[in-house]
Amino acid sequence: MQDAPKIRMNTEYRNKFFNRIKDVFEKEETQEQQAFLKAREDFNDQQKLAFELARAVVERSYPKEDVATLRTFKKRYGDPCDVVAKDGCFYFAHNEGVDDDGEPTETKSHFDFGLFGDLNGREHNHSQDSEHFAHAYFREELKAKGCNPDIIAQQSGKESNPYKTKYVDQCNRELGKETNGSNNNNDIGMTKDYNNQYMLDVIGTSYCRSRAIACTKEEYTLFEQWRMAKSHVVSKHQTWIASITKQADQLKLGLKAYRYISEGIELAKELGIELDEAELIRTNSTGLTLYNPTNLANLIKGMKNTEQTREQKIKARMSYDKQATN
Repeated sequence: MQDAPKIRMNTEYRNKFFNRIKDVFEKEETQEQQAFLKAREDFNDQQKLAFELARAVVERSYPKEDVATLRTFKKRYGDPCDVVAKDGCFYFAHNEGVDDDGEPTETKSHFDFGLFGDLNGREHNHSQDSEHFAHAYFREELKAKGCNPDIIAQQSGKESNPYKTKYVDQCNRELGKETNGSNNNNDIGMTKDYNNQYMLDVIGTSYCRSRAIACTKEEYTLFEQWRMAKSHVVSKHQTWIASITKQADQLKLGLKAYRYISEGIELAKELGIELDEAELIRTNSTGLTLYNPTNLANLIKGMKNTEQTREQKIKARMSYDKQATN
């Protein structure tokens, strides 16, 4: 009895192997993955502590009773007294140091608690790290929506290009980021829900860069530690995705050299991934079984007779009720 002929590899099969194996790479509990998840958990803890500290510092400069009084005046006199607003970006400063001449020095920076807040202390012209953080923070939610939250990490070191821009913009839209990037009052969705947790009442009519809020050196240091924790989410995500990308690139090169499906099956086995050749042949590139007879028949049936008359709907409902009572 002759052996069954070997099935030749082609682009479709290579894509199936690549997608299946790369998916395993992403789900593996590697040191890089665990370091990223821990960095994100640590940030959550730091965010809570830092914001409560920010609340104490802000309310020390803008007491609740003053805020309440000014709001009363606004109701009475209108816009001329409209000087209280919610904000999540605070310009903290302390002057407890001295320069070489013994003169007091001021240390100051912006600390933005928003999802897309800058990681380097700037109020505007945010670096791409702020987008990277937002995508990494809501990575699972974005993946579930068909986005690629790893795109910035995957394109690290590369110049801006349409491919990267496409997926960055898609992630930003799904998160609800304000498209003009100038007024976070227009944020929606996940971004708005996140930002609303970290807003405080401030007094003033201009942007936060012109209303420095006094804090102590120790408080300032704690704010810097919080911002460092935010940066760690980005750096650990970058390291993890870089390791996956490196593996995926090598995988792609290897698959190009294979002539038969059996070689791909052997590779997967060596990696600890069980793949069935028959299943692989009858599935699409995403791994969803579609083309076995039962699934294909059900798929085709679902494409026709989608409209029912009133009589058919009543008959179907009566049949359903009868089955439910039996």
